[in-house]
Amino acid sequence: MRFTSSLLASTLAVGASASGNYLGFNSGATFADRSAKFKADFEAEFKTAQNLAGSPGTFNTVRLYTNIQAYSQDDPIEAFEAAIDTKTSILLGVWTSGVDNIDKELSALKKAVAKYGDKFIDLVIGISIGSEDLYRNSVTGVKNKSGVGNSPEAIAGFISDFKKTFSGNALGKVPVGHVDTWDVWGNATNKAVLDAVDWVGVDEYPYYENGKGNNIKNAGHLFDKAYEETKKAVGGKPVWVTETGWPYTGPDWDEAVASVENAKFYWDEIGCRKLFNKTPTFWYTLRDSNPDNKMKFAITDNLSTTPRFNLTCPTKFVTDDEVDSSTATASHTGTQTHVAAPTGTGAHSSPSSSPSSGSGSSGSSSSGSGSSGSSSGSGSGSGSNPGSSGSNSGSNAGSGSSTTTSGASMQKVTSVTLVGVALFAGVLALF
Repeated sequence: MRFTSSLLASTLAVGASASGNYLGFNSGATFADRSAKFKADFEAEFKTAQNLAGSPGTFNTVRLYTNIQAYSQDDPIEAFEAAIDTKTSILLGVWTSGVDNIDKELSALKKAVAKYGDKFIDLVIGISIGSEDLYRNSVTGVKNKSGVGNSPEAIAGFISDFKKTFSGNALGKVPVGHVDTWDVWGNATNKAVLDAVDWVGVDEYPYYENGKGNNIKNAGHLFDKAYEETKKAVGGKPVWVTETGWPYTGPDWDEAVASVENAKFYWDEIGCRKLFNKTPTFWYTLRDSNPDNKMKFAITDNLSTTPRFNLTCPTKFVTDDEVDSSTATASHTGTQTHVAAPTGTGAHSSPSSSPSSGSGSSGSSSSGSGSSGSSSGSGSGSGSNPGSSGSNSGSNAGSGSSTTTSGASMQKVTSVTLVGVALFAGVLALF
């Protein structure tokens, strides 16, 4: 008997955190020239991702920033149909920066459900309501002119809107999260969002961590520290790494040097050692999107399945794992500096005030000061602010000015996950 989408979605909702094997890339709604991507364009990306030579696993998942096709009002993004045809799982995204409602995003999703049904729903592993809005809305984000974000109360309200809209549908049972920079999660003012989500998405880029010894050899320690601090701050909720990477070309950033060799080192020390096949991971990126960003992150040229560097994981690593951020030894005190990116062109910028769809790419700047001189830089990816005209890029990055607080560390297997496993086993026994 067929495993129904409703039951599958329920199982995903409780078991997604334990799967540990979601591997994917970020994908925006437009190209570097800000023209719209269509089905064939997304399909080419997804096929390349699934067939990368030497890959440590199958990258058959994609993270999207919007549900809306570029330059339309509320038509479903054509990435959905491409995902169906290539059997690519989807981390949905709802753009929430600078808006007072997500009606068009929800309308696009409802249309997708009506058009594609179970073929679409069964591919959805989760949904992120927003991307780095809390950072943009922080004191540091405002100071650094990072663009318009949104308040924790608004984002929590949008999460409620999504759940109400799809309460009678299997899509309403997928795990809901929010993506932001690591140090906003410990800020008590953002508790409304943390309380509302099933999982936490974190964007981490040690490349932009100036003032903290951000050379490539120290990147693993910087990443581990931020990652462990995030887990401590979120009280046991699953942490998904929604953006990370190292540029293969671009100007130096404090001690950080962009090069193919360093991009490979970062892939090995962060991806292979820490993330791949252990936690849901969305690498930045398969294809660069932002023409204004001097740092380029794409691991392949022109969607070739032969990557820019060898993706095969090593058997030994340079970085010693840090399981407790309080014992991390590689953190350096100090705050980050910020170099403003052109508004609406990518990381550390936001869509212009006019409604628009578009894409960004990895960060051209970084920002922020965190508690105790610890803050996370973050380049970020493509996004979309729904609308019918204009084209601007996506999400901000950098760290916020949050105060990090401790909480329970994320457990590898939570009681909720065990319930999900038991449910899944019980269901299988029925067939």
